[in-house]
Amino acid sequence: MSTPLRAEGVGKSYSLRGRRIDVLSRAGLTVHGGRISALMGRSGSGKSTLLHVLGLLTPPDTGRVLLDGEDTTGLRDAELAELRRRRLGFVFQSYNLLPQHSALDNVVLPSLQRRTPARQRGRELLARVGLGDRAGHRPGELSGGEQQRVALARALINDPPVILADEPTGNLDERSEELLLGLFRELADEGKAVLLVTHNQSVAEAADTVAHIVDGTLDETGTGTAADARHASAREADTA
Repeated sequence: MSTPLRAEGVGKSYSLRGRRIDVLSRAGLTVHGGRISALMGRSGSGKSTLLHVLGLLTPPDTGRVLLDGEDTTGLRDAELAELRRRRLGFVFQSYNLLPQHSALDNVVLPSLQRRTPARQRGRELLARVGLGDRAGHRPGELSGGEQQRVALARALINDPPVILADEPTGNLDERSEELLLGLFRELADEGKAVLLVTHNQSVAEAADTVAHIVDGTLDETGTGTAADARHASAREADTA
């Protein structure tokens, strides 16, 4: 099993009105290829901060982040930006789409390819997430669930091995959540490492592994309902 992304002993603190606030304390987490991992925690528990550290958006005060086994500590901003573009795909709760641009333009914006092949791949990705007929629509003309699927297509434009999603279903109805989780499962089955940061139990149940963060500290990683179901099916097949 591949381990394209790992945090080891990560600590992070901030200063607030002269007081030191410890957000993360020796946090460690491995995001495996071919699996959906869920990171659960209450608001303020440090889960989004850990996601930003894993996504090379925020440097840790202590510890390190390994991407494909390589330590990212000490890399320059330009080097980190290049790694994010090539190796990591981000999906945010608020979609972060540019309102003046079409769905297709939003998808291809981070592309590393030339314009023509990038737009072709963008159309293919929109079709994959069920929005092939919405390529020319602007975000304001799309539902919340559709906007989040556009955001997922954008995260895939450079075919990164790791997908990081921060509360990706937080603004979605049940049907849209189901569609999005199905897409994440397809990506994991293709070998990508998927990390979902969530406080939603139904999202965690779709994961293969679940880690809980409390006051900046991670407890033991358990299994989600998806993994339990797979293990049960395997046992049934073995005894058949």
